[in-house]
Formats: sequence, C-alpha cells, structure tokens
Amino acid sequence: MKNILIVLLIASAAFAQAQDQQPVKPDNTKKNATEQLTAEEQGESASDREITKNIRREIVKNDSLSATAKNIKVITIDGKVTLRGPVHSEQEKTAIATIAEKAAGKDKVANHLEIKK
Repeated sequence: MKNILIVLLIASAAFAQAQDQQPVKPDNTKKNATEQLTAEEQGESASDREITKNIRREIVKNDSLSATAKNIKVITIDGKVTLRGPVHSEQEKTAIATIAEKAAGKDKVANHLEIKK
C-alpha cells in the first residue's frame, strides 16, 4: 500500500509539473528583423497588385512545384518583385524566378528564395 501511495504521489507531481509548462512558441524575431521586405509592404498600386497576382497564379498552376514552393512570398513594390521563402530544390527556385521575370522583367526581380535542407 505504501508503495502504491508513493507511486501515485510521484505521478501526480509529474502531471502537475507538466501542466505548468507551456509549449515554447517559435520566435523568428531576429530573422524577421534582418529581412528587408515583408508581405505587409506589398505595393498598393493596381500594376503592383496585378504583377503579384499574375506571378502567384502561375506559381499555383505549376504542378511541378511543391506545396512549400507554392507558399513563398511575392512582394511587388513600384514594379520590382522580391521573392522570399523556402523551396525544395534549385529547380523550384529557377522555375519561380522565371515566372516572376516573365511577369515583371528580368532586371526587376530580386530572388531571395532559399533551398530548404
């Protein structure tokens, strides 16, 4: 009986401690602070929105791209496009850059896509 009581006390203490611990939420503050553009800075002109829409449409239609690649950030400001986010391969990075260059012009695309390892 004494052993059962000790086991129950230990188990309840462990349970109480587990309940007190909250999961740690990811914090990208340092990474975000060093990045130059965010999606909130998307240009509001009709032409900027149109460029972004066209790029996004072509990315989503491309069946060779992974779901990760289809979720990259496309930010257009004054006709200049910035691509940011993870992709799975150099092929995905190149394919997305080509789509953006068709929509905005080769000299107006900053490709900051990162190959996810």
